[in-house]
Amino acid sequence: MNILNLDQNKVKETIKELNTLLADYHLYYQKLRNFHWNIVGENFFTLHVKFEEMYNDTLIKIDEIAERILTLKHNPISNYTDYLEVSHIKESPHSLSDTEMVKTLIEDHGKIISQLRKTLDKANDSNDEGTADFITGYIAELEKTTWMLEAWTK
Repeated sequence: MNILNLDQNKVKETIKELNTLLADYHLYYQKLRNFHWNIVGENFFTLHVKFEEMYNDTLIKIDEIAERILTLKHNPISNYTDYLEVSHIKESPHSLSDTEMVKTLIEDHGKIISQLRKTLDKANDSNDEGTADFITGYIAELEKTTWMLEAWTK
């Protein structure tokens, strides 16, 4: 019985993109933890708090993405081996400067926004308004955070 009234073949395409997004957010989350722990210099107090705010927000998104996959009657990937294989986000060294950290996050935002839009397209193709709705919100939030980080680099 298909309670959600969605074409399951099209949903599989959305699930693939949601799992990639889940992997992206996991690597992004760990990068934020890395930067939070290893920030030094005159911007320590500002960025230490900002990175913590960002990783706490990311942790919520990770859970929401996984729960959406489960709502669609599929299983989220859940191993770092799988995350590393499909994620667009790459690990970063802990020794970056404050400016390098922020610029790295801005670059990652571009990759995540691209994946969000790809996921949104698949959700729209399958008339999955539930997924499309929360993905649209994520795009707006990440665009705003990116603007703020870019302003910090000026």
